[in-house]
Amino acid sequence: MGEKLYGLLGRKLGHSWSVPIHTALGCENYRLFQLEPGDVPAFLGQGDLGGINVTIPYKREVMPYCDVIDDAARAIGCVNTLSRRADGKLYAWNTDAVGFCTMARRAGISFAGRKVAILGSGGASLTAQAMARALGARAVAVISRTGPDNYENLSRHADAEIVVNTTPVGTYPGNGASAVDLTAFPRCRGVLDVVYNPRRTALLLQAESLGIPCSDGLPMLVSQAKAAEEHFFEKAIPESETERILSLLRRDTANIVLIGMPGCGKSTVGAALSALTGREAVDIDARIAQRAGCSIPELFAQGGERAFRALEREETAEAGKLSGKILLTGGGVVKDPQNYGALRQNGRIYQLVRNLSALSTDGRPLSQGADLSAMWEQRAPLYARFRDAAINNSGTVEQAAAAIWRDFVVHCGD
Repeated sequence: MGEKLYGLLGRKLGHSWSVPIHTALGCENYRLFQLEPGDVPAFLGQGDLGGINVTIPYKREVMPYCDVIDDAARAIGCVNTLSRRADGKLYAWNTDAVGFCTMARRAGISFAGRKVAILGSGGASLTAQAMARALGARAVAVISRTGPDNYENLSRHADAEIVVNTTPVGTYPGNGASAVDLTAFPRCRGVLDVVYNPRRTALLLQAESLGIPCSDGLPMLVSQAKAAEEHFFEKAIPESETERILSLLRRDTANIVLIGMPGCGKSTVGAALSALTGREAVDIDARIAQRAGCSIPELFAQGGERAFRALEREETAEAGKLSGKILLTGGGVVKDPQNYGALRQNGRIYQLVRNLSALSTDGRPLSQGADLSAMWEQRAPLYARFRDAAINNSGTVEQAAAAIWRDFVVHCGD
């Protein structure tokens, strides 16, 4: 028998962050096993399966191949953690259950006495249903595409107080999609989304805008991974590891987004941030120019501001899907409300503030010959709406970059 296999079994795993999580937990040879359904039986029949996590669409499909299934997992109806023990048998558990409870607890969302609407009917839905009931929900409605409760008759459950998305809708690279409009649930007091890439799906961005407590699925993913590792290696792992790894991943995957008036120093501060952090700086205006095959001034001359803003919206949407980058935006990116979701989904947004008299206008079509005071008066409330924090850029670029990084480290670990 060769080296034992550890990893994640699924059909499409391009969005997965399981490898860095398990590596941080000490499983250095953890990897991805992206298999088609016909290949799963032979894979599970191998004698060297040390520890395997299971994701869409195999959480129920693997159960017939398991020799021993934990009673709690059998009651839920799906498994997500497998390990072949010394007796040669393949054991199975559902560690998503503890992960789901961790996600809800950290978000401050209580199920006690509340009605829950669960979007989706797959393996993750089975876990959410079981845990919602275990946590005291008074009623659970499962919304699916073809079931009796579906997306065409959501009004039947308008009294739901908690909404849980267990579908992959909104997962990278399908960013921006949402299974439901939360205004269909006027009594909603909590939203949980098992999707973790992006950090904030369209569903969670809407929850934020409505002031509803919410969480993405990363706390669930990290918590269940810790529980899975305990089964893999038959040893306890301190609870503090969940928070340590979650904080680490939050910082490593979040984008730093710079907005501000044209000429306020986004490019130079971005370069200093890149040198300070080792992160790649992505200039959205440069991507627009590359796509258009001409400079920004030439693009304005050819198609005007309207054509530029259309390209800006598309390139901002693509750049916003990235993780762990520094995103440099154009001065007018805030004029299009759609750009907020694209930048916010994976990022913390910083507005660079500089005295108007110090703003450079070279190569900036809308700044040359313009009344910058009038431009500022129009855009100031838009910058305030987009930003998470304002950073003064009246000193050196290194000082501004250091101030951004200090704030980012503090606020992006949660």
